[in-house]
Amino acid sequence: MLTSRGCDDGPVRLPVLSSDCSRCSGLCCVLLPFSRDDGFGVTKGGGTPCHNLAGDDSCRIHATLRTDGWVGCTRFECFGAGQHVTQVTYAGASWREVADLGEMAAVLSVVRALHEMLLHLRTAADRAPDLVPDALVREIVALDGADPVTLLTADLDDLHERVGTVLHRASTAVRAGLGGADLARADLAGQDLRGRDLAGATLRGALLIRADLRGLRLLDTDLLGADLRDADVRGCDLASTLFLTQPQVNAAIGDATTVLPAGLDRPGHWQGRH
Repeated sequence: MLTSRGCDDGPVRLPVLSSDCSRCSGLCCVLLPFSRDDGFGVTKGGGTPCHNLAGDDSCRIHATLRTDGWVGCTRFECFGAGQHVTQVTYAGASWREVADLGEMAAVLSVVRALHEMLLHLRTAADRAPDLVPDALVREIVALDGADPVTLLTADLDDLHERVGTVLHRASTAVRAGLGGADLARADLAGQDLRGRDLAGATLRGALLIRADLRGLRLLDTDLLGADLRDADVRGCDLASTLFLTQPQVNAAIGDATTVLPAGLDRPGHWQGRH
């Protein structure tokens, strides 16, 4: 069993894998590039502070991001990388105090990737604990706490490949016996899928942009990397889906009757939808 850092039970303690902007210094608003075409209000380069960033590193328009044309911000989730890079990797230093913002941006990307791997491994360990090696998790956690040079010289491709193998094995074991369809990387954008039986299916990397999934029960459905932008999941039961993340949920259209897996938050823009 994998546990969050600060818990006493379990053999491996993980970093916090969800964003806490109060402990960050606005890294995503400064270090990452924005594109108007991707749902941001402006196009800007990496290392340039967003004009909505206040002096205390809060967002001036946080409460009205979607209505102000900043949908991309509401879809983004750093998986806790922002506060980790601020508080751990750079020992509490703000981006204002770091000489090389290019390095800090690269470190943020690496740590975000590590945290996403740990998030998926935690899901795999919850559903198929015998298939997730503690040694692999410990290796990632140790790297997560390393200095910038170690982080930037790590072989992420090799790590991704090994983690991917574990996730594939866990998914196969969980979905065994359901006879689910193999729709990995399928282009299902805009399709009405309400009559489809997607229980036990693999939708890894599938394009589900504006797809209609209303009312479906996605029992043990693998959604690793599926593009759910504007997918309609109103009334959908997603509780047992595999590898669903907060950014995917944030990008979808749901309502009060959408059932989410434990640990995922219901987006504020879902409120009031019927």
